[in-house]
Amino acid sequence: MKAYHIHVEGIVQGVGFRPFVYRIAHEHNLRGYVKNLGDAGVEIVVEGEEHDIKAFLHDLKYRAPPLAKIEKVKKREIPPQGFDNFYIEKSSQGGSGGDSIIPPDVSICEDCIRELFDPTNKRYMYPFIVCTNCGPRFTIIEDLPYDRINTTMREFEMCEFCESEYKDPLNRRYHAEPVCCPVCGPSYRLYTRDGEEIIGDPIKKTAELIDKGYIVAIKGIGGIHIACDATNEDVVEELRKRILRPQQPFALMAKDLETIESFAIVSDAEKEELLSYRKPIVALRKKEPFPLPEALAPGLHTIGVMLPYSGIHYLLFHYSKSPVYVMTSANYPGLPMVKDNDKAFKELKDLADYFLLHNRKILNRADDSVIRFVDGKRAVIRRSRGFVPLPIDIPFEFIGLAVGAELLNAFGFAKNRRVYPSQYIGNTSKVEVLEFMREAIAHFRKILRIKNLDLVISDLHPLYNTTKLAMEIAENEGVEFLQVQHHYAHIASVMAENKLDEIIGIAVDGVGYGVDGNTWGGEVIYMSYEDVERLAHIDYYPLPGGDLASYYPLRALVGILSKIYDIEEVKGVIQRCCPKAIDSLKYGKVEFNVILNQLAREINVSYASSTGRVLDAFAVMLNVAYRRTYEGEPAMKLESFAFRGKNDLGFSIPIDGEKIKVEEMFRQALEVKANPADIAYSVHLALGRAFGEIAVEKAREFGVKNVGVSGGVAYNELIVKTIRKIVERNGLKFYVTQEVPRGDNGINVGQAFLGGLYLEGYLSKEDLML
Repeated sequence: MKAYHIHVEGIVQGVGFRPFVYRIAHEHNLRGYVKNLGDAGVEIVVEGEEHDIKAFLHDLKYRAPPLAKIEKVKKREIPPQGFDNFYIEKSSQGGSGGDSIIPPDVSICEDCIRELFDPTNKRYMYPFIVCTNCGPRFTIIEDLPYDRINTTMREFEMCEFCESEYKDPLNRRYHAEPVCCPVCGPSYRLYTRDGEEIIGDPIKKTAELIDKGYIVAIKGIGGIHIACDATNEDVVEELRKRILRPQQPFALMAKDLETIESFAIVSDAEKEELLSYRKPIVALRKKEPFPLPEALAPGLHTIGVMLPYSGIHYLLFHYSKSPVYVMTSANYPGLPMVKDNDKAFKELKDLADYFLLHNRKILNRADDSVIRFVDGKRAVIRRSRGFVPLPIDIPFEFIGLAVGAELLNAFGFAKNRRVYPSQYIGNTSKVEVLEFMREAIAHFRKILRIKNLDLVISDLHPLYNTTKLAMEIAENEGVEFLQVQHHYAHIASVMAENKLDEIIGIAVDGVGYGVDGNTWGGEVIYMSYEDVERLAHIDYYPLPGGDLASYYPLRALVGILSKIYDIEEVKGVIQRCCPKAIDSLKYGKVEFNVILNQLAREINVSYASSTGRVLDAFAVMLNVAYRRTYEGEPAMKLESFAFRGKNDLGFSIPIDGEKIKVEEMFRQALEVKANPADIAYSVHLALGRAFGEIAVEKAREFGVKNVGVSGGVAYNELIVKTIRKIVERNGLKFYVTQEVPRGDNGINVGQAFLGGLYLEGYLSKEDLML
């Protein structure tokens, strides 16, 4: 007889792993025990015949539950201890020094959906129905090990029925920590905006209210949504007014896949993502003609939609006449999504007509994740519910905190050769969001068992709140502080996810603080373990008013045109091609003349190489968009407009040494007589060609086989596809990220990767800042 001690690391808590081990141990006539460890690993001791143990280890690897992910299995032989059976032991509060990988929130499974609508089932029509294979995880966990006592479900004492299932190793609900039923679990209540409870079935009445055109705040798994009937144009417009989002696209939730296919084009890859356990919002191409109100996503060719992922969603659609709801985060622009009942009544009183709230605490806020497929590959826009806190591997061993960027923020902790990105945090220039970030950092440290840091990493921008926070943490804890340039971090994220040693990276986005103090955003960068070098960039153009240009892109257009025309000529061009842009300014013609004067006298003028601002400028020139009311709006609308174009007008962008002269493309666009949509289409292709060709040239010069793209513009289908074709046509390998967000939401991974390179002695602080 043999005996072994086995330690398993990975996603092995909260996914039915212990009952699985229990079953296969009994199948193979083994004795011993399995138990959770405090750091999220699992400990197994088995005794039996050598061939039975071998079969057990095979099944452990190849028959694991679908949500489990085994990262490491360490085994060592030990003396037999004479167990009489195989047991599931109580979780240990101690740790093994291994990784802490908590499973993300998982959408309701098919078994639970079936039981939800089975009149003979004890949980019939009960919105909180879950089992070991589904339900909330990250949003309810307070500490490890992942046991009920360490979750917000500890406030609900299990009834005899639920406890019997919870304690039965052969039951689907064995140690499903959120398990409950109508007798013992949380419940929903429906209220007026004044807090008066409405008597009757709250879910059925909510569906009826939505059908009648009311706007309802609905508390879900990771926060509160604002819901209304997406087929009702009047109510959609009313929601826009109340929520102060005049143009930002609303996320939809559709009853089923068939409903989605009635208004959007769905590829096989998109279908797989929609149906995955993550159930993210997927940005899909609208069908033409679009049968839903245009106000859902004004000026865009895509619509973001998700499928139901919790019992409450299935029940609402069961009772509702509408097959599709607006289901958008309950927050005003720039603020965190509301998650608590008391704050809902205070902060959403003017937004919602009614409130459907439950009494289970949401410990960790988690927005819906957002995905788009770009050139056939998944591009994560917002990484949150369903993804977090799953880690990204990096090849460096250190304990660090990467605080990310300012907008679309997520931070990340480095530990045991992994980065654990946080849920979506948001715009940290807002004090409320910064406070949320502080709370989330503290929580991640707790569940990851991180006490002492080796390094704190931030963006190079001196005025970012995240930079100041990173400096504060480093100073308070007496640890080293490292700043890394924004676009270096973007390219490093591509290296990290794709496990590359070197790359020619194309960093294309709206804004990033450059090492020379200018605003970067159209960069070609060589990066390896031992060198970082900026090889080429969009030639600097003036931005009168600096940051104001991101809100009023006419300023960017005027700045770029001033490189090829004198000030009076610029004025004439704007008055001819886009006079409405002048009216869009807060002070109209007066402000326009001030902008021209700023340029002429170089007062409050910054300089930029931003790709995003170039696209914004074309959006104005072609009368597609004049204001930015949400992040990326003018460029996104320009891309949608470009998809109407069919003819490539062959615009060329000269490259003078290391400078990409985009202003010449504006001259060509102004001189050609063509369909505006064809001009927009051609602009995208010209930018893609310019970046692709210079990247190939630099790859040959440096002897590099890898080219990658990152940054907010890496979500642009036309530009990315054009670059890829040029790169691959020249025999090089093309890379993007498919797990790490390409925009600023994923920059923490690149920061952590560069932090590892710094600590390992490959790169100096000067390399990353100069």
